[in-house]
Amino acid sequence: MSSSQAHDLVSELPSNANFNSIFENQKAAFESNKFPSLTQRRQHLKSLKKLLTDNSGLIITALCKDFGNRCTEETRLSEISNSINNIDYASHKLSTWMRPHKRGTGIWFLPGENQIVPQPRGVVGIIVPWNYPINIAVSGLASAIAAGNRCMVKMSECTPATEKLLRELIASKFSPDHISIEGGEADAAATFSALPFDHLMFTGSTRVGHFVMAAAAKNLTPVTLELGGKSPVIIDDKYPIDEVAKRVLWGKTYNAGQTCIAPDYALLPAGSTENFIVWISRHFRAHFPNGVASNDYTSIINRAHYDRLTALVNDAEADGARIVRLEEPSPEHVKNRKFPLTLVINPSPSSRVMKEEIFGPVLPVLETESVNDAINFVNARARPLALYLFSNSNRLQDEVLKSTHAGGVTINDVLMQYLQAAQPFGGIGSSGFGSYHGKEGFLTFSHMKPVFKQRGIGRFTGVKLLYPPYGNIGRRLISLMGG
Repeated sequence: MSSSQAHDLVSELPSNANFNSIFENQKAAFESNKFPSLTQRRQHLKSLKKLLTDNSGLIITALCKDFGNRCTEETRLSEISNSINNIDYASHKLSTWMRPHKRGTGIWFLPGENQIVPQPRGVVGIIVPWNYPINIAVSGLASAIAAGNRCMVKMSECTPATEKLLRELIASKFSPDHISIEGGEADAAATFSALPFDHLMFTGSTRVGHFVMAAAAKNLTPVTLELGGKSPVIIDDKYPIDEVAKRVLWGKTYNAGQTCIAPDYALLPAGSTENFIVWISRHFRAHFPNGVASNDYTSIINRAHYDRLTALVNDAEADGARIVRLEEPSPEHVKNRKFPLTLVINPSPSSRVMKEEIFGPVLPVLETESVNDAINFVNARARPLALYLFSNSNRLQDEVLKSTHAGGVTINDVLMQYLQAAQPFGGIGSSGFGSYHGKEGFLTFSHMKPVFKQRGIGRFTGVKLLYPPYGNIGRRLISLMGG
């Protein structure tokens, strides 16, 4: 989800020969069962859920090993609980989603009838990033197998322990011609994207999304791109700044800010910056009494990402921004890749921190004279994956919702839109397109096939009046139809 996901384009997958073999086996298996029953699909979802509930401890350990330190409670909430909620919701609603739905039929075509029949697409590919590898893999799988598909999942090379565990867990419940979890060599992700999937879902950076989409286009493979961007926080001057600071702090330090929908920058009311600094500092000390050394404070995934964050801050400071570190970094922090929350006050618009997706605990803070100015600031930039508004004014809420574009919005909180099992998740513009989770996830991985059904032989239908040779009745009927 971060700009550094370019590295993930060349991450772990099998050799091309094995890779193609897996795809062909899944394709053949789908041909033998093109429409799994409701019972079969629910059993698959039940098995997927059981893998999480029975192995939560192993999942926590694997992710902690990959990150160096991953907050246990964040793993429980984001990777396990949220994934289970998505599975449960899909299973509960599946009978309704699978049912053919009637559509209206024009009077000229009666007594025929229209309906939409959801049909599995076939073999789908899911490319998973490193920041929430279990959640994104499993939630994608929940949508895909609820829709009746076979799935190949490509994991990131940055989380080898998690990939190994998920491969073993999936293999214990699913045959490889149904669900396959893979790693691979350096060129494998490019090969993955170029396979003739019936649908491909990629979660990663906008830059890498271009490559994935170009590779898929050669096969006319439809794609869902879950990308990132710079998600703003807009704050009404009447909203309590201490509450804003508490909630933004949580969103910016959750998984150490390594979240595609983390608050990227805050647009404060004019004159409120110093108050915001005081409150976010107080809340930081309350949340992390031992500072970033706390086990509740997640490490940056690797040293390259840690150094990238350092470079962003240094670049902003060189450009004239004021830097406020809520804890001074130490050699121990660097060793353990614990990056303290850092505020960048009034950064230059040309600095990297205002151009690149941050993907870490660095928060640019700027002031605007009004919510309208904040809206203009947001609209002058690429459309974000998320937007956060703090305001109790229904008028301002409505104005921001109608005047801005974002993949999703949370009002008076952060991150919450992703945790809603009934809501779709996806981007808009450079933050992606298409969605998964909820009913929209089922629709993404289904072909909604329109079917017109003519009534039985011998029954009159006006369509017969349209057969040649065209007489007066036929011509008048076409005229009545608007032709």
